[in-house]
Amino acid sequence: MLDVRGLKKVYESSGRRIEAVRDLTFTVEAGELVCLVGPSGCGKTTLLKCVGGLLAPTAGQVALAGRTVAGPPPGMAFVFQEYGRSLFPWMRVGRNVELPLKQKGLGKDRRRELVADALESVGLADAAGAYPWQLSGGMQQRVAIARALAYEPEVLLMDEPFAAVDAQTRADLEDLVRRLWRERGITVLFVTHDIDEAVYLGERVIVLSASPTVVQEQLKVDLPAERDQLHTRVAPRFAELRTHVYAQIQAAKRGTAAMVDRAGEGTSKGA
Repeated sequence: MLDVRGLKKVYESSGRRIEAVRDLTFTVEAGELVCLVGPSGCGKTTLLKCVGGLLAPTAGQVALAGRTVAGPPPGMAFVFQEYGRSLFPWMRVGRNVELPLKQKGLGKDRRRELVADALESVGLADAAGAYPWQLSGGMQQRVAIARALAYEPEVLLMDEPFAAVDAQTRADLEDLVRRLWRERGITVLFVTHDIDEAVYLGERVIVLSASPTVVQEQLKVDLPAERDQLHTRVAPRFAELRTHVYAQIQAAKRGTAAMVDRAGEGTSKGA
């Protein structure tokens, strides 16, 4: 579904040259939920913006279902970290969710149907008439997720979407994403700085190196498909996986490759 090949991004300004992403290659299969983690400042957001067509790469390419991404593609939706900036405060919740549907040329009845379905899916069926500023932070991020779902994307890109909410709300939103992913079969690429979140959510975790960024490791998460905050996070296998990912990120900061332990058996290394 998503194919990233030799992606490179260099920023040049006022005589300075910053190589943010050096050579990234990975794929995401249709219907897969993949989490990206790495050291702070390693270029995760730059990568996601290139994948979403919001930034043009310096070299390499991104393809969505075999089509080269040269701008924001119609089959892709984005959920940003800062929900306060991505929602229009002067528009009611229903209008916020409906807005991108007008760009698809859908009729009014179909737009209304998609908005209602999306808001119900995120537990906000009764919030269509409210303004975003009347909702809590977690509810506002649910609105942003509903807007992405209503667009009926093939691929959903999520850029640290829960970083600005409290721990309890974050746990609820993580379970919401897992449920929606399983129910709707959307392909999800989820960027996070939280190692536990990456292991809890993902079917696979891609660990990035320090900047300039390459793929440090790809790890298959062999936890049960049914996960919950109470039992999954205290399971011995969860602890093994998160410890392994943490070790890889620390190794990435040092510019070395960590030794593969029991948790890393069966992983593939990126170069």
